[in-house]
Amino acid sequence: MSYLMPSEFVTKLVDQGESKVYMGTRDTLIRSFMAGATLALAVIFAITIATQTGHFLIGALLFPVGFVMLYLMGYDLLTGVFTLVPLAWLDKRPGVTLPRMLKCWALVGLGNLGGALFIATFGYLNFTMGGTEEINAVGQTMMAVGESRTVGYQEAGIAGWIVLFLRGMFCNWMVSMGVVGAAISTTVSGKIMAMWMPIIVFFYLGFEHSVVNMFLFPIGLMMGADFTLYQYIMWNEIPTVLGNLVGGLTLVGLVLYTTHVRTQAKKVLS
Repeated sequence: MSYLMPSEFVTKLVDQGESKVYMGTRDTLIRSFMAGATLALAVIFAITIATQTGHFLIGALLFPVGFVMLYLMGYDLLTGVFTLVPLAWLDKRPGVTLPRMLKCWALVGLGNLGGALFIATFGYLNFTMGGTEEINAVGQTMMAVGESRTVGYQEAGIAGWIVLFLRGMFCNWMVSMGVVGAAISTTVSGKIMAMWMPIIVFFYLGFEHSVVNMFLFPIGLMMGADFTLYQYIMWNEIPTVLGNLVGGLTLVGLVLYTTHVRTQAKKVLS
């Protein structure tokens, strides 16, 4: 059967969360580095399409190719482990402790950052011909996005921080649905379709993804965008990471685990 029932694929997700904790440090860093790099390249791809066509929807429709590639290769994103690893901890899997879960998150985040910065460096060199030419239209678009999504939030004060958190939360609701989608089907075509749908929603609505931002804002800074490293960290990355964590865990992981693994006793009908 090409489709797994919820009770089957949720157990599979718990198994995946457990495997992340037991994975060697080298493998975790390599896989997460490649995930960050693949996703960053997909961002360049989508923004290039949107800039050249003048239609952001087209870029959003094609952006999920990055998620598809990295998840089919078995790479790890911070947003995914935010959802999967806590399920193994809640299920009391042997060896899955809170310190080990936090270490897993830290290693994946570090690897994602390394991959994102690698592509950011390539992007800067590519958009400026090694720093010898003016920044092209795609680079200008990235700079504008970076400025609006740091300075813009800062100008709104605490309301901006709250909106950032919520956009990060709703982002990982959709992204984690994509992670779940990869576990629902046993065929490549089914996995691709299940992953593609929620990723389009997150990207087109402009929700905040911590790993996407690890690429988008550093490349903006490299090209001279009008915001600072402090503004990026305090007025985007921190609330985005927190929102991603809460969204993936509460709106996807806990919902599925509670209703399909630790289910409530069935009603007794008279």
